[in-house]
Amino acid sequence: MENYDVIVIGGGAAGMMAAGTAAKNGKRTILIEKNSVLGKKILITGKGRCNLTNYCDVRELIDHVPVNGKFLTNAFYGFSSFDTVAFFNENGLETKVERGNRVFPISDRAIDVVEVLMKYIYKYKVNVLHSSAVDVMQFGKIFAVKLENNEVIKAEKLIITTGGKSYPSTGSTGDGYNFARNFGHKTTKFKPSLVPIIAKGILHLEGVTNSKGGNVKDLQGLSLKNTAIKIVDAKNKTVYEDFGEMLFTHFGVSGPMILSATSHIRNLDGHKLVIDLKPALTVEKLDERLQRDFKEFSNKQFKNILKNLLPKKMIPIIQKLSGIPEEKPVHQITGKDRKNLITSLKQLTIQLIKFRPISDAIITSGGVDVSQINPKTMESKLVPGLFFAGEVIDCDAYTGGFNLQIAWSTGYAAGMSC
Repeated sequence: MENYDVIVIGGGAAGMMAAGTAAKNGKRTILIEKNSVLGKKILITGKGRCNLTNYCDVRELIDHVPVNGKFLTNAFYGFSSFDTVAFFNENGLETKVERGNRVFPISDRAIDVVEVLMKYIYKYKVNVLHSSAVDVMQFGKIFAVKLENNEVIKAEKLIITTGGKSYPSTGSTGDGYNFARNFGHKTTKFKPSLVPIIAKGILHLEGVTNSKGGNVKDLQGLSLKNTAIKIVDAKNKTVYEDFGEMLFTHFGVSGPMILSATSHIRNLDGHKLVIDLKPALTVEKLDERLQRDFKEFSNKQFKNILKNLLPKKMIPIIQKLSGIPEEKPVHQITGKDRKNLITSLKQLTIQLIKFRPISDAIITSGGVDVSQINPKTMESKLVPGLFFAGEVIDCDAYTGGFNLQIAWSTGYAAGMSC
């Protein structure tokens, strides 16, 4: 049995920040990580580039955390996104700010982020042990962690930073939830968040003669930029709106806007995705544009005039939706035809089925109930000396670096509070 001041279980973003912060402040700290490498999930974030935070003020950070954002107010003020950038810069990582205030390493290499964190914890002599924690206990005021080889580590403080249940290949297998429940903590219902959506198909336009739907698979690999979306429920009430990028896949839809939508929506019962392919143009302006094109190419067939308006893969879909025969000469297209075409472009509707499995999600929605955690310190309100940080807590945010900022802020708060 070895004795420490602080035990941290989980060597991801929150865990390394918590361990390094505690050790920097003079605490004998051990970090227990089941994987053979630290920061395994960091390595795959931002498509391997690591969007390490979002460069914005605390109010905006909170606004981008739809699940328990206000709980994080103190943690964000204690270690803001500006503090995150300063931390990495001061520890040798140059950063850059891209569209939407997303912050990346100048190198575009997630491994560089992990290496900075590793240097940080080793600088302050954190003992890193690569082993699985199989049980957690408390004897009086002392916490004991049993490892897979039956070795026991004990300390006065325990920080649980084991992540959620998403991407289990990175080690996030829900262990922390069991540990929390061992100490009497409640966990909320889990669901995948920042996850792609399975879609059934493209719906035909009601009331349009000859309008035909399509298969989402036909658009597989197509990426749309500068596009507007809204998601409507079974009662046709808009529950989410966004502008930006999305992607069609073999099973449905993905991309930044879709992922962000899933952190806002709890279920997809009867929900539909409505895409505006020309959000910069009002119906009137789009009609004027079409009339100019039709006049210029009046002798061409309908199918041949859409290439200046749409990506190649989208053309047959819109043609079928509009109900206009592809061979129809442009000079024969009526005002009603044009109206149907505009509706197709502005209201491309896809039936949504369900979220992809939690194993495909970037993060887990759900976790340790925040009502039982002190928001200033991340310490348990039930068990003094027990702390939580990162994705194991029931807080999740939109894409754009906000979830990693939760990890940095809560990890710092827990480390400092120890």
